[in-house]
Amino acid sequence: MNFSAEKASRKWPVGAFRRGGAAMVTAAVLLCLGMQAGPAEAARRAPSFPWDDLFGTRPQRPHKAARRAAVPLPKPRPAQAPAEPPAAAKTQPAVPAEAAGPSESAKPVEAAKPAEPAAPQLSACRQALTEEIAIAPSIPDIHGAGGCGGEDLVRLEAIVLPDKRKVAVKPAAILRCKMAAAVADWIRTDIAPLAQSLGGGISNLDNFDSFECRGRNRVAGAQLSEHGRANALDVRAFGLADGKSISLTDRSVPRTLRETVLHSVCARFSTVLGPGSDWYHEDHVHLDLIERRNNYRICQWNVDDPLPQVAPLLPAERPEEAPPREVAAKSDAPKADTSKADHGKSDTSKPDATKSDDAAAPDRSAETRPQPTKKRRQSRRF
Repeated sequence: MNFSAEKASRKWPVGAFRRGGAAMVTAAVLLCLGMQAGPAEAARRAPSFPWDDLFGTRPQRPHKAARRAAVPLPKPRPAQAPAEPPAAAKTQPAVPAEAAGPSESAKPVEAAKPAEPAAPQLSACRQALTEEIAIAPSIPDIHGAGGCGGEDLVRLEAIVLPDKRKVAVKPAAILRCKMAAAVADWIRTDIAPLAQSLGGGISNLDNFDSFECRGRNRVAGAQLSEHGRANALDVRAFGLADGKSISLTDRSVPRTLRETVLHSVCARFSTVLGPGSDWYHEDHVHLDLIERRNNYRICQWNVDDPLPQVAPLLPAERPEEAPPREVAAKSDAPKADTSKADHGKSDTSKPDATKSDDAAAPDRSAETRPQPTKKRRQSRRF
């Protein structure tokens, strides 16, 4: 229902009269109040009709004038007050006058230095791989294309044995810290005692390959090799203190020595590839620490028997001091005996011929007749 003033006059006939009367009474009251009080007071006390606010017919009240409150100001600093220290001096701790010397009290206050960046925290492997174990300075992380590189890298230059002797790595190998620590432990624990009985101990390690951003077996498009992650080392040989070199793939090296090295590397590294695995590893041994499911390991290295010794193709030259060779004397006696035997055999075959000749004596034509058939037969017999 709409209870507006216009509709109220239609519905109730007396509404207009009531509304007009109320307006007249209101005007009279306002006039009286305006005469007694000022216009501001009259506007403040003027009664409002209930519907004036609803339809926006009520006149707006004038805003009161803002009064500015007097803000008290601080009192001026007295002249006898001590001077304030500078801002930089407030940050430093106060030092008693008795403790500070004359030079310190007279020294000007220096400006605060900017905080230096905190040094990167070393890994547990880096803290354990000290100079007493290996000479392996840290190098910056490498982030190459295709996932090459890694973090926590070192340059393995030498391995320090328990007796303080150093085993040089030629050339220096770029490896991850864990791989470098595994190689150092292998040389210190297994190879050094083994080489001590060969030629005065181990002196260097022949590094065939370490970090190289490439695929497996250097095949284009192949899966990234552990060499590309700085997690692999190819070992070809190790040198002894007496100058000899022990090649791990040389079949002339004693089989027991190569088998000992085989068992030691297969127990320490997750991948070992040598002769017999493929033709890429016929002249060196590949070692890495790749992580596989269920700690799966690969150890493929055939320790072949030594090759048989082949006799020389030409005989050895006769020495000059050798005595002259004896030559057997030639004789005709055996030949004469053989000729007599031949004649005897031929004589035994003649009686038949003589008999035939005697029998054919009357016939002269038989004597002159040739006998080629008998001669051929006799020649065939001999």
